[in-house]
Amino acid sequence: MDIFIAIVIAQTPLSLWNCEKDVNSLYKIKTMKTADIRLKLHQLIDTLEDKKAVAIFTLFENEMNVEMKRKSLIEAERNNYLSGKGKNYSWSEIKDMALHKEKRHGL
Repeated sequence: MDIFIAIVIAQTPLSLWNCEKDVNSLYKIKTMKTADIRLKLHQLIDTLEDKKAVAIFTLFENEMNVEMKRKSLIEAERNNYLSGKGKNYSWSEIKDMALHKEKRHGL
């Protein structure tokens, strides 16, 4: 999580964070606990102008869509498994396919 926070800080204009333009302010943000950062972000979002809210949403929209697609794929695979659709392999079958290329036709 620290890497992501550092990237957001590096790419966010200082005026958005309401910080002074000095190294100490950046250091304070960087060393904050995640819970404190989330709280400050919630406060910021609650008081944002519409244009800035749209800009921030646009930054994270793609990430949210990818996460939703990933969850739906996992749920579909789980439902197929629970309903017995598709092919399931035992541990011995998987081990055998890993050791012998000619038996990997099932994948």
